[in-house]
Amino acid sequence: MTTSTVVYLGKLRTELTHSKSKEIITTDAPPDNNGKGAFFSPTDLCATSLASCMITIMGIKANNMGIELGPIEAAVYKVMASNPRRISAIKIELRVAGKYQISDKISLEVAGLNCPVAKSLHPDIEQDIRFVWQD
Repeated sequence: MTTSTVVYLGKLRTELTHSKSKEIITTDAPPDNNGKGAFFSPTDLCATSLASCMITIMGIKANNMGIELGPIEAAVYKVMASNPRRISAIKIELRVAGKYQISDKISLEVAGLNCPVAKSLHPDIEQDIRFVWQD
C-alpha cells in the first residue's frame, strides 16, 4: 500500500492524500519562489516534520519510561539557501511544560534529537534544537 498520493492542482499547488486516513494537505510554493504562500510549502513541511517527529518520539519515550509528557509547543524556523535552493538550517525551540527529573529531561531530549526525521535529513542541513523546560 502506498504511503500517500500527490496530485498537481496547477498554479504551483499540490494536494497530498494520506493513503490510510484519507487526510489531505494542500501545499503552495512560497512567495519568494513564485507562489502565493497560502499553504505550507514542501520545505515548510520538511522543517515542520522534524519538530513533529521529535515530539512524537519523545511521547513514545515518556510512555516507555512510565511518565506523563506534558504539553509541548515547538516554534519552527526554516532557513533557505540559494545556489542551489535548499533548506540550509532548521531551528526549533521546544517548550515543554511539566515537572521532570534531570535524568528524564536528558532521556527525552536524546530521544527527540535521534528521531527518524532528524536521522534522515542531509548532514548539510544544520539542526539547531533548543529545549525550554517550563517547570
